[in-house]
Amino acid sequence: MHAPSPIKRRKSRQIMVGNVPVGGDAPIAVQSMTNTETTDVAATVDQIQRLQKVGADIVRVSIPSMDAAEAFGAIRQQVNIPLIADIHFDYKIALRVAELGVDCLRINPGNIGREDRVRAVVDKARDFGIPIRIGVNAGSLEKELQKKYGEPTPEALVESALRHIDILDRLNFPDFKVSLKASDVFMTVHAYRQLADQIEQPLHLGITEAGSLRSGAVKSAIGLGMLLAEGIGDTIRVSLAADPIEEIRVGFDILKSLRIRSKGINLIACPSCSRQEFDVISTVNALEARLEDIIEPMDVAVIGCVVNGPGEAKEAAIGLTGGSPNLLYRDGKPHHKLDNESLVDELEKEIRQRIAMRSEQPAKVIPIKDIS
Repeated sequence: MHAPSPIKRRKSRQIMVGNVPVGGDAPIAVQSMTNTETTDVAATVDQIQRLQKVGADIVRVSIPSMDAAEAFGAIRQQVNIPLIADIHFDYKIALRVAELGVDCLRINPGNIGREDRVRAVVDKARDFGIPIRIGVNAGSLEKELQKKYGEPTPEALVESALRHIDILDRLNFPDFKVSLKASDVFMTVHAYRQLADQIEQPLHLGITEAGSLRSGAVKSAIGLGMLLAEGIGDTIRVSLAADPIEEIRVGFDILKSLRIRSKGINLIACPSCSRQEFDVISTVNALEARLEDIIEPMDVAVIGCVVNGPGEAKEAAIGLTGGSPNLLYRDGKPHHKLDNESLVDELEKEIRQRIAMRSEQPAKVIPIKDIS
């Protein structure tokens, strides 16, 4: 088994988003955002449930209108995962979703308008025990800050955040978290570093508008990885122009790679070469597709030859080493031989049996065509 992560977390004030603790010594939460029309209750509920199935801790929902707020009430009744309402400008929407069971308000106090409106939102949040997320974005900085700095900069992002934070401080409301997002990795990283030293509240990490599935995952892994490795960050969202399900998968892959948090199968696989005794790439792809429903953590090594295979297999719960014959390992010890024709089926069976033993439930092999 791998050693614990050497990362020392930044100390932050813990808040509760529904039943999920954020900050302090709580696990880093992974969240995503729905991209359905919020007024389409059935579609939004379905997407939230799919996100929850792959391990999402928190889901954000955009609430652009009062009709969307009423739809949110219906959505809230049908799902049990913590929900954040994303609201801009209209304080009445914030008041309404608070009454309908929202778990966190993503709302910038400075965008609400008059102080009495801001106070109404904060008082409602306090009365219902709802935290607030201040979300600063490089693409929507205040006009005066755009004029002052000429262009988005880390300092501009931090100054914008501190303006909103000052409003909550004056209203004696400490239960909030902050995000400072830009599409530029270095701008984002430098902004979070600066703010991390100035406040005690939790930080929500993200590289905004990161891009497509591949390029966005790479950009997010670099930016979030830099911050997480320094102990900065209490929740994360990987923003991708892709199915939100992929945001959760990539988020957990980032956390797994830093040994911060494990969820699902961690496939350790070689890139393959002429030494391989079976088709590593097709085997790994088939396994990954079949095992998408598993959220329990487990290390599985799939190595195509005997050069590195035994060493990796000995460190995994289940390992496969290519050879003549191929050899399957259980808990680091050789167990039985496998032929090439049954590799994927046998590996899936072994993995699911191990998971079933942990949960004391019967193993179930789900055909690849049934995985959504």
